[in-house]
Amino acid sequence: MIRSSPASVMWFVAAVGLAGCAAQGEAMPVPPERGAAGTESSSDTPPMADAQVLPAFTYDGRLTQGGWIVGTAPEGAVTARLGEQELALDEDRRFFAAFDRDAGEHAFLRATLEDGREVEFRLDIAPRAWRIERVNVAKRPPVSSEEWWKKREPEWLAIKAAREKETGARGWRQNFIWPVKGRISGRFGAQRIYKGEPGSYHSGLDIAPGAGTPFVAPADGVVVLAATGFSLEGNLLIIDHGQGLNSAFLHAQSLTVKEGDTVKRGQMIGRVGSSGRSSGPHLHWGIKWNDARLDPLLFLPDAD
Repeated sequence: MIRSSPASVMWFVAAVGLAGCAAQGEAMPVPPERGAAGTESSSDTPPMADAQVLPAFTYDGRLTQGGWIVGTAPEGAVTARLGEQELALDEDRRFFAAFDRDAGEHAFLRATLEDGREVEFRLDIAPRAWRIERVNVAKRPPVSSEEWWKKREPEWLAIKAAREKETGARGWRQNFIWPVKGRISGRFGAQRIYKGEPGSYHSGLDIAPGAGTPFVAPADGVVVLAATGFSLEGNLLIIDHGQGLNSAFLHAQSLTVKEGDTVKRGQMIGRVGSSGRSSGPHLHWGIKWNDARLDPLLFLPDAD
């Protein structure tokens, strides 16, 4: 097992098998005239002719809680994982992976090569200073009546099933765009603490451009759910971007696409509204990768 650790956003790691160590750099393999530690060889210290350089991971992205990476698995990789999560590799060995809002300080990329060897690479995940509001009131108990759950359960199951669909979409490879521009009325990760008891954190980005404003697909994908009248979400749209990555758009006034539609980045998909449990017109945009909740702002260019 070869281990290494990062010091910048983009990495190339050359792992030297027999020496049991790793060299780091900007796409810089160990040259033949240098030893395993990267020092000049001499007649007194001949180069390690039998050292074997393992292939490497490369990636780019946001190494922070709620962030993501797009990368390429090592040449010859037959499987790759982030922690215990299997990664879907495309025909170019490219993959998407991400880090939950509450991810720990380290994560590990691992690949198994055709010859059975393994490559492991440590990612250092930067913590976030989440907006935490402490209030001196008791947390309200959740709504759990049998009558309410009778309506909610099929909605919850429909959302769960939609997020598990694999459509082969390739929007995960794109640069995302804003679905709509407007005042940001709620940020991902914000949380209230009720007399010491934490409430649920805000799981998306709220954008308030005004009722009826069109919003668009932030990246290519396939519509896996287009629902109306859900108890909490109101009119809800979920788009699969591929590789376990999906976007959910809540509280829409209306939807302009249907389940099964293929959508392109920038295509209109609905209008901003206040349906469901909403305090006013806004678009709630949530992003998930498998079970990890992600910060939409980390996918976007700076606002104009």
